[in-house]
Amino acid sequence: MSKTEIVSYEPATGAEVWRGPVADIDETVARARRAWPAWAAQPLSTRMELMRRFANEVRKDAEKLAVMIAREVGKPLWEARAEVDSVIGKVELSIRSYAERTAQRKLDSALQGTMAVRHKPHGVLVVLGPFNYPAHLANAHIVPALIAGNAVIFKPSERAPASGEILARCFHRAGISAAVMQFAPGGPVQGAAFVAHEGVDGVLFTGSANTGISINRRLAARPDKLVALEMGGNNPMVVWDTPKLTDAASLIVQSAFATTGQRCTAARRLIVRDTMYDAVMSEVKALADRVIFGAPFDEPAPFMGPVIDNAAADGLTESFLYLLSHGGKAIKHLVRPHETLPFLSPAIIDVTAMKDRPDVELFGPILQVIRVSDFDEAIAQANATRFGLAASLIGGTPQEYNRFWANVRAGIVNWNRPTIGPSHAAPMGGIGLSGNHRPTGYYAADYCAYPVASGEMEQPRAMIGVGLK
Repeated sequence: MSKTEIVSYEPATGAEVWRGPVADIDETVARARRAWPAWAAQPLSTRMELMRRFANEVRKDAEKLAVMIAREVGKPLWEARAEVDSVIGKVELSIRSYAERTAQRKLDSALQGTMAVRHKPHGVLVVLGPFNYPAHLANAHIVPALIAGNAVIFKPSERAPASGEILARCFHRAGISAAVMQFAPGGPVQGAAFVAHEGVDGVLFTGSANTGISINRRLAARPDKLVALEMGGNNPMVVWDTPKLTDAASLIVQSAFATTGQRCTAARRLIVRDTMYDAVMSEVKALADRVIFGAPFDEPAPFMGPVIDNAAADGLTESFLYLLSHGGKAIKHLVRPHETLPFLSPAIIDVTAMKDRPDVELFGPILQVIRVSDFDEAIAQANATRFGLAASLIGGTPQEYNRFWANVRAGIVNWNRPTIGPSHAAPMGGIGLSGNHRPTGYYAADYCAYPVASGEMEQPRAMIGVGLK
């Protein structure tokens, strides 16, 4: 890949998927600034109707988009199809969210006139998309931003530009100008240039904590720019007293290994009561041993595809070896059957004996297990992280769940549910290194428009009652 073009490859085969030039930063921003005022001046009902047309265009291209997602990021086809369904479903949820969370409000007073609250778009927003959900997670920013009246510059992950291009074309076919919703491929250099550009009013980012921190630092002296960061997690799952061991194992395997562990909400750490350890881990290992990992279009369908590329597979392999050499005990080894392709098996390692466990997001199918003896220790271990995205309690009593909910530090706290798959009708975000208190999901409307308070009277009426000669 040269400095002037982007090339994406199929993780499962290494074949080239897409090649194209990187965006011209200044021209892209200039086009968006020219187009924004007319878009913002459109009636809200018009913008909402165009979003519904976009959903229909995605329906028409659903299989094409799903196949491209599967090829470009390695997801099993069934999972890529589910992602496309989420793209479509996001439209009506965003319309409902905008109406609910940014509705016009008025408070009338006979003497003080009317106090009104309305919302305005920010202007030109840059959406920096991730590779793991190249359509849905980018779309979760784009649709609310467009509804609010912003112009959007969409820079997909450099690992998934082809999926991003199909998504962008659906917007354009729906009648949304290619200047209002621009497809702007590029790599880290282009992403950094968009973040710093004077003509950009805000950055909506989904991705790693390191990149999010870099964006935050870059804009630390720019309080005028909106920054919404949805980052990763070192997410805990606590297993307490439960007779439902088979169900618990299913929840654990789903949370740890869905999307090959490449979800920001994936369970990275399994914290198990010592009296249940043997029974729980026997069930979890037995189920993990049955997990099929393979290429997206294999038959029978795999549960896991490859990780995104060989560099990621190399890093995860090195991380597993590090855990092993520093006190970890392998329950299920990480296996890489093809040296030249990034396929990895699910891996499970007991790290209870490790003195200094690295607080990092291992973005792949590695589950670390910790034994504890009491519930307070379980909560303390769950909170032993700088991240704070998702946490889940499996088993326990309602009283213990209340304690867990009250004391665990996370933006998503579940009971007898996986850490993954948050509801699109709820806020999606975390604390610590997982976000900057601007959750996406149903709450995306909150950051896509800003509230304006207005005191209003049809005629001026005032007097000064004190302090005059």
